[in-house]
Amino acid sequence: MKFLPSSSLVTGLAILLPLASAFGWGEPHHAITSAAIGVLPAWQQSLLGTEAEPLAATYCLIPDNVYSDKDNAKFAAMDSQPGEVYIKKLHLPEQQPENLDTFRYFMDKAVDAIKAGKIGDAARYMGTLCHTIEDFGSPSHTLPGDNMFTLLQQFLPPTDAMKDQTMHGPIENGEINVVITGYRPQLLGTTVEEAAWRLLHRVHDEIINARSTTIPIIQALYAEDKEAVVTHQLKAAAFDARVVADAFHTILCIGTQKFEVSEQVPLKNVAIGAFLPLEAVNLYYPQAQFSGSPNWGHARSGVILEGGKKAIPLKLNVEEKSGLIAENFLNGISVVMGRPLTFLLPKGVYHHFTVLAGLHPDLGAKGRVEFTILGDGKALAGAVVNGTDPAHAFDCDISTVTQLQLAANPKGLDPKSDYAIWADPMLTKIETVTGR
Repeated sequence: MKFLPSSSLVTGLAILLPLASAFGWGEPHHAITSAAIGVLPAWQQSLLGTEAEPLAATYCLIPDNVYSDKDNAKFAAMDSQPGEVYIKKLHLPEQQPENLDTFRYFMDKAVDAIKAGKIGDAARYMGTLCHTIEDFGSPSHTLPGDNMFTLLQQFLPPTDAMKDQTMHGPIENGEINVVITGYRPQLLGTTVEEAAWRLLHRVHDEIINARSTTIPIIQALYAEDKEAVVTHQLKAAAFDARVVADAFHTILCIGTQKFEVSEQVPLKNVAIGAFLPLEAVNLYYPQAQFSGSPNWGHARSGVILEGGKKAIPLKLNVEEKSGLIAENFLNGISVVMGRPLTFLLPKGVYHHFTVLAGLHPDLGAKGRVEFTILGDGKALAGAVVNGTDPAHAFDCDISTVTQLQLAANPKGLDPKSDYAIWADPMLTKIETVTGR
């Protein structure tokens, strides 16, 4: 069977399914999944073959239909939750370790099925995974603990027409046509361990994108502006489709061990300055992560706050042959004292962690900070840096580390000058790039 392009597949689904199901944001999975399949390389579409259509029409809804579709329910079950039929974490995001476990499990199942020549089973596991990705990136799944938005309605009082409705359904309902034509799926890794971890961080961006659409959708619903509702729904759905395409592409590459050399090059080094640490619960910093001195607030990516009010570029004095040079950094984190940052790492994937640590040369000239890098709770390296010192360069072996922690603590002098920065934090793989 020749695989249909994305737009043709959606049209075909409209014949097989009720209109609301084929295009409705109430069941966005059909349109999003078909859009993702439609941008896969030709060889991957050929490999999926006749399983491509049911993947977009049926398999992407397996986690929702575990009671009515008992034959496929096993593809949405997990060994870690024996006997549990409807697994909530396939629909609502939990914390990073739990989400990573989910992604790893279903990617691994799909890859093993491909290696065994069971493309139908692989497509079903891929359906469960894409359902999870799409639910996490849905505007109606964005507010932790308030899935029906009863709390949010207290902040955004509804109109008389909407006051008796829970908002979950209206936020995701509607007719949408998801198009990502021209998008080239990205390889997330050459092993399941690496790929699941990188998918986790792609999904973080997806969730934050979806959150940016939730309130505009609610406001548009109150105003009965259907066009605006669809505009914001599509912003979320298109992002979801790109992430699903990345996941599908990666699973099919790992399962067949077919990798383009050019795709592997970006995987060699990973800048983590914009990654959210475990301390950012539900992808935001709780009150416990705020501090009053010197840059009031929480850790920030890419900028440092002068006086807790004005964002300025990250800057450190770097030692060169010609002397100290003040250098700006885009990949980096400004931190507050005594608030460590912890990052999950995929097991056995990265071998080195490098970073520059120091104080902002203008704001932190009178400060002194102790920087410590820990791996799984054990100190890997540390240094005390004065505000007038050049940034300290760290290079740590992290080949066995699964949790990397960055800590910064005051060491006397002027605490109001402890404007500490982790600049250019980078993970590096050491392996031979192979492929065709």
